[in-house]
Amino acid sequence: MRRGRIRMAMPKVAVRNLQWTVAVNVVDLEKFAAKATRLCLQIHKNKSTDLTKLREVFFLFISDRRMASLHRQFLRGVGPTDVMTFQHGEIFISAQTARRHARRFGNSLARELRLYVVHGLLHLHGFDDRNESEAQKMEVTQRRILRRAGR
Repeated sequence: MRRGRIRMAMPKVAVRNLQWTVAVNVVDLEKFAAKATRLCLQIHKNKSTDLTKLREVFFLFISDRRMASLHRQFLRGVGPTDVMTFQHGEIFISAQTARRHARRFGNSLARELRLYVVHGLLHLHGFDDRNESEAQKMEVTQRRILRRAGR
């Protein structure tokens, strides 16, 4: 290994569906998440991030009710949100919110869920969307990864 390069081992990816309201194709999403993780790790090759340090990343599909509880507990937010990412590799995704947003924005549910997978990974990899400039960078990167991962 050359000096100055950070070794980035590919973390194990696991997808769990913990809700029963929305049908989620766990096998397909696990394959997609693994590919998206590899693509994310190709960004910022010399930068240490939570994603570069993890051995495992868990994608947990949950209900709006559970997401609203997490949102309130950790971010003091009201109601459910789409994705919440924790630095130890837990990415919670609201399947019900994904279904609502897919209908609202004219996407398939599968595409919306994949978008949330990439969004959560990028947060683990040091991207932020709190201001307009950073949100725009994150959106461009999301689109690129979705395109390369085969939507």
